[in-house]
Amino acid sequence: MDSDLPLDLNIENLPHHVAVIMDGNGRWATKQKLPRIAGHRQGAKTLKELLRCSKNWGIKILTAYAFSTENWRRPNEEVDFLMILFEKMLRHELEEMHRQGVKINFVGDLSALPKSLQNEIHRSMLETSNNQDIQFNVAVNYGSRKEIVNACRQIAELVQKGEINLEDINENLIEQNLYTADIPAPDLLIRTSGEKRLSNFLLWQMAYTEMYFTDILWPDFDRAAFHNALLSYQNRERRFGKVKAVLSA
Repeated sequence: MDSDLPLDLNIENLPHHVAVIMDGNGRWATKQKLPRIAGHRQGAKTLKELLRCSKNWGIKILTAYAFSTENWRRPNEEVDFLMILFEKMLRHELEEMHRQGVKINFVGDLSALPKSLQNEIHRSMLETSNNQDIQFNVAVNYGSRKEIVNACRQIAELVQKGEINLEDINENLIEQNLYTADIPAPDLLIRTSGEKRLSNFLLWQMAYTEMYFTDILWPDFDRAAFHNALLSYQNRERRFGKVKAVLSA
């Protein structure tokens, strides 16, 4: 870990897992009088910098909501650009991320993606599978409701085949059938651009996640903005449903 962790952040109380909803690329481009795709290109640079910052500051898992199941409704030109952007980033950045100890992981229904992108995704996950400095999860063609329905179907098939009983179904079994199996739940969610909703992102996983909303558009979300999000997190008491302890006289 680098020594550039801000002095007012407590290294013992950093979130282990940060998730981000990267909202505002299109609005940023409009404000700059640029096409929407320019916003996505700049947003990709912001994500790259956030990944580097997270690694340097000792955060072990970063999950980015890159493309939802609903994003297919966007104009074809924009969707095609995003698919090409994902593929180019993997090709151009894989060697550097591998050198930096980044473990790349993708969550979502990858089967609907272009075959060439699927190939790059599988190659990146395979080549970085043993890295341990930071895990970088990218949610692509991801929808949490669909994820939960799929988990229910998989568990129902096990019951139907007689491999498990109804009594065996519990929270842990459901979690192991989600796209995020074996990934700890996020401690902190950051959403940019002033929107205050989850947008079908990690609905099961974020039952006790702290949420931070900012008006900053994603392409402008820099280290100072990330620093403020972490400060807000550290000023909260995470009780997970428990009552705050009262000191006896």
